[in-house]
Amino acid sequence: MTISQCLTPRARAALALGRGLGAVPAPGLVLGGILGLQGGAALATGLYPVVGPAGVVTLRLAVAALVLTALWRPRIRGDRTTLGIAAAAGTLLAAHHLAYYEAVARLPLGAATTLEFLGPFAIALCGSRRAPDLVWAGLAATGVLLLGGTGTALDAAGVVCAAGAGCCWGGYILTGKRLAERGPDGSGLALAVTWGALLSLPYGIAQAGTRLLDPATLAVAAAVAVLSSVVAYTCQLEALRRLTPRVFGVLASLEPAIGALIGLLFLGQHLAVLQWAGIAAVGLASVGAARGEGAAGAQDAGDH
Repeated sequence: MTISQCLTPRARAALALGRGLGAVPAPGLVLGGILGLQGGAALATGLYPVVGPAGVVTLRLAVAALVLTALWRPRIRGDRTTLGIAAAAGTLLAAHHLAYYEAVARLPLGAATTLEFLGPFAIALCGSRRAPDLVWAGLAATGVLLLGGTGTALDAAGVVCAAGAGCCWGGYILTGKRLAERGPDGSGLALAVTWGALLSLPYGIAQAGTRLLDPATLAVAAAVAVLSSVVAYTCQLEALRRLTPRVFGVLASLEPAIGALIGLLFLGQHLAVLQWAGIAAVGLASVGAARGEGAAGAQDAGDH
């Protein structure tokens, strides 16, 4: 009898999932996470009139917590360091979701995602001492100005929420990297999402009340949770095991463009030409910073 035959069905499923993710290149995992996040965000807009952004966040995290806990069966009496990191990651997730979904309720999806992306972009540039990176930072700033200064007017509260979501997302990349290094499976992610769901619960209840229990709403929320949390964060956690936070932040440069395209195709959210140029500028700045970092690292290795 093989080892896999001795495992329970849940353990075999988890093992198969781990092997499947391991066969996907890290950039593919980042792309899968982006598609899950943006697809779920677009789908969630239909729930805003019913339960509001906070209600969407509560349902999304609660359903995701149930799925991830059933899959990974995390141990609450685990290593205190791991529990602390999971709590920090869950807090950042909850804060990010609440801010980001409030932003998406007020801004086009592409604009909200571009502003949110400044968090990962800051991670990509963090610690750099090279003069060319100032050029890329300036290009990113120009992109933000183009996004907010022309075409469709952007709601001020939405801009603030998107910027706050960016700060939380940058913090989650750093914390998520530590969480991914604590174990080979998704038990840490399950703990983080469960804690985030508990933190968001009071806000969701205050905004939506008993509407959170409507069967039709729960069905859509389950789809949002699977796309935006289960699929997206599982892919991202696996990618963070293989990548540095800087490289992960750079690969996430596709997110603003994908968000804008999904908003255009599925939500009918149109942006002006200069606003599209702003989105492209932010992505180009991130790619440029990454290539410059890679060239500098290769040169340093050659010097040694």
